[in-house]
Amino acid sequence: MEPSSDTIDLRAYLALAWHWAWLFVLAAILAGAAAYLVSRQMTPIYRASTRLLINEAPANRTADYTAILTSERLARTYSEMITAGPTLQGVIDRLGLPVSVGSLKGAITVQPVRDTQLIDVAVEDADRVTAAAVTNTLVQVFVEQTQAMQASRFAASKQSLEGQLTELNQKVQTTTQAVEALSSGSQDRAERDRLETTLAQYRQTYASLLQSYEQVRLAEAQSTSNLVQVEPAVIPLSPIRPRVMQNALLAAVVGLMLAAGVVFLIEALDDSLRNPEQLARQYGLSILGFIARIPAAEGPAVTVAKPRSPVSEAYRSLRTNLQYADVDAPIHTLLITSPSPQDGKSTTALNLAIVLAQGGKRVILVDGDMRRPTIHKVANLDNMRGLSDYFLDPVAHLNGRLKETPITRLSIVTSGKLPPNPSELLSSSKMITILETFKSQADLVIIDSPPISTVTDTAVLAPLVDAVLLVVKPETTKVAAFHQALEQMRQVHANLIGMVLNDVELKRSRYRYGYYNRYYASYEYYDSEDGKKSKRPSKPVPNRPGTLPPLKRQPDPKQERPH
Repeated sequence: MEPSSDTIDLRAYLALAWHWAWLFVLAAILAGAAAYLVSRQMTPIYRASTRLLINEAPANRTADYTAILTSERLARTYSEMITAGPTLQGVIDRLGLPVSVGSLKGAITVQPVRDTQLIDVAVEDADRVTAAAVTNTLVQVFVEQTQAMQASRFAASKQSLEGQLTELNQKVQTTTQAVEALSSGSQDRAERDRLETTLAQYRQTYASLLQSYEQVRLAEAQSTSNLVQVEPAVIPLSPIRPRVMQNALLAAVVGLMLAAGVVFLIEALDDSLRNPEQLARQYGLSILGFIARIPAAEGPAVTVAKPRSPVSEAYRSLRTNLQYADVDAPIHTLLITSPSPQDGKSTTALNLAIVLAQGGKRVILVDGDMRRPTIHKVANLDNMRGLSDYFLDPVAHLNGRLKETPITRLSIVTSGKLPPNPSELLSSSKMITILETFKSQADLVIIDSPPISTVTDTAVLAPLVDAVLLVVKPETTKVAAFHQALEQMRQVHANLIGMVLNDVELKRSRYRYGYYNRYYASYEYYDSEDGKKSKRPSKPVPNRPGTLPPLKRQPDPKQERPH
């Protein structure tokens, strides 16, 4: 049962995240460290706060909706008035602050508490003592100014009534003294009655004025709203900013997001082949082999330098898969190519030829790349005579151009001198005759051809062979080149039996291949015939790096004669 596409996508995303984990971690650490250092250098700011309660006038205390709106508007009005210029100037004068009204206003925050008659007042300053002092002084000055402003509405009436009461009180006292000075004689009786009548009028008028004065005072008390400081501001112990750890964490998150954006951009612009298994299923191709990255010290001929390594075993697995690739039509001629250069087709062709020869088959490896030949270099052979010389003979025969190698049953035909027209030579009828000659001398002929996307040599050779094997390098081969290679093989009706994933660096690959992981994780090679695992590394055969070692050629058992 194949996994669903969602599972495949999830695994791909997880593998992608693991591949770029170093960038995510680095970006988060750098951004967080930078924010931490910058925050540590910033001046700490302290915040002192207090709360005011509005004692609304009794005359305004009603239960209707209008009263509620009036209370909210009053709170907003006080919130605006508390940062007015006169109030702030009073604070500056009282505390002797060396700042302007504008600077002080920028440090004050006033916020009415919703659905209440409370106002929050906060002051920020680099000195925590100053912050608390400014907060409390601001409230005191504002309360005093508010009370003075509200008292001014009744000041004129009270002053007028107080003047009249003082004047009447003086008249009452004067009249009382005049009455007491008169005797009880008949001559003073008329004057005494007149003065007592006047005194009674003065006292009645005084009582009326005093009643009016008390009514004014009562109206003042009922219509005046008071401000009460619920709790005084205290000296803050810790600054509100910079919040060093919070800034560092936020910067780390931002750095992580920026890194994710960069990765997304890189992945969107990257056209490399990152999921060959999915493409193989899409086009109905078989993946015949998974070849790990060969260490540079071992050279291309790893199946000879390290015959018991996992990579060598992978080539033997490829050999087995080839035998079952097309059971109805046995393969005698195999063309190995790749979508683009540097995919490792020549290395694959060499090691596959070696393991096939070691498996008992007579193999001829032909360097069909007559533009940039490689086989003669890795095989440590001269390239004076080779494939190009066959086209000059009227009859195709070997004539010593078939070069023997230290590997039993493996022969190599190098490219020979580079001709000016390789495509015409490879597409000629003479090439068919040459291939037939090779087939008569070997069980399998392997041809290393140029990359498909560069020249047309592979396209003209593909119809002449029994099968074509495509070598791709994950994360290096471009998707466009891969599609172009498949399209060219389809156009020439080539028998493309499958592909090989070559030069896969498993530990750093952004996409892991299940079979490949299980195979290389479980395989342990042995370097002794009794099957004991060796802890010492096998020594490479001394030779020029990247070439076949000068092994002593063993006789072919099929060609031995009885004594």
